[in-house]
Amino acid sequence: MKVKDVINYLDSIAPRQFQENYDNAGLIVGQSSSTVNGVLVCLDSTEEVVQEAIDLNCNLIVAHHPIIFSGLKKINGKNYAEKAIIKAIKNDINIFAIHTNLDNVIDGVNGRIADQLGLVNRKILNPKSNLLVKLVVFCPEDASAQIRDVLFRCGAGNIGDYSNCSFNAKGEGTFQAKAGANPYVGNVGEIHKEKEVKVEVIIPRPNLDSALKEMISSHPYEEVAYDIYSLENTFNVGSGIIGELESEINPIDFLKQVKSKMKAGVVRYTSVCKEKIKKVAVCGGSGSFLLSNAIKQNADIFITSDFKYHEFFDANNRLIIADIGHFESEQYTIDLITEGLKKNFSNFAVRLTGVNTNPINYL
Repeated sequence: MKVKDVINYLDSIAPRQFQENYDNAGLIVGQSSSTVNGVLVCLDSTEEVVQEAIDLNCNLIVAHHPIIFSGLKKINGKNYAEKAIIKAIKNDINIFAIHTNLDNVIDGVNGRIADQLGLVNRKILNPKSNLLVKLVVFCPEDASAQIRDVLFRCGAGNIGDYSNCSFNAKGEGTFQAKAGANPYVGNVGEIHKEKEVKVEVIIPRPNLDSALKEMISSHPYEEVAYDIYSLENTFNVGSGIIGELESEINPIDFLKQVKSKMKAGVVRYTSVCKEKIKKVAVCGGSGSFLLSNAIKQNADIFITSDFKYHEFFDANNRLIIADIGHFESEQYTIDLITEGLKKNFSNFAVRLTGVNTNPINYL
């Protein structure tokens, strides 16, 4: 089993096309052609974690946070990132990061927070647009079922809780094969009329290239006629999650539950301006940029981290902000990654780090 096989799986659950522009997800140190001896999962690839991987004979580290966000001009061990990179390279340790792309899928970082808090009726707090396209392809009637199946296998046809969605319209196509062509039907030099089906499906933009390749390969025509339309529709990908508690609860009681379930050393929160908590917005990591989204969607409380002092005023008694800490909000991410790897790979060990990489302590 190669590093690239693990990468392909991780990309399938959180495509790198979903990461934010500033991010650096992917294989950061090492080679995708390396054979995997074992995998160590962590939040941060510190020097201590790299040493742990060496001791456990794990030559692939899968981290949530990229150890490199921007270009390095020198690597001489003057900070934690450089020290970890040097140790990893010396010991043939590969380091892969799955960061904001895992934040932006509904079953990712924020989905795990929602699991911990028992949220139901979940949806993306700030869904991304321009991630969907409509693919329209024309094919002979006897090939339409095959074409649809190929597109569905490539990720097309998913709308909300429904799969295999398509629109099909029968019509008549015309074409004239020129000299040198090898037409599936009709003759060179003659105008041909053919009963055809127009198949329309919606597909995520990241899946489009592979879908086109498979569609063209399975299509009987020598030249495949198809159209691609950009859509403004939002997709079930984006920042944060908003959901509901099964039953409303007193705000202070809920804050105590949050502190306990998220193993937070402290919870910083704004004025208790709600009588009951029912609608809850969450965002792992630094989520202050989503405050306006949480307010617009009438959340009673917004749970995230890294709010600055003056940003707390922006709640303005419209909801409660609960800052639980960056590490605390993302700590269950490594369980999510580990569970997926263990389920899909049985020929090497997948281990959860025993190193606490939280740089913050509480007194």
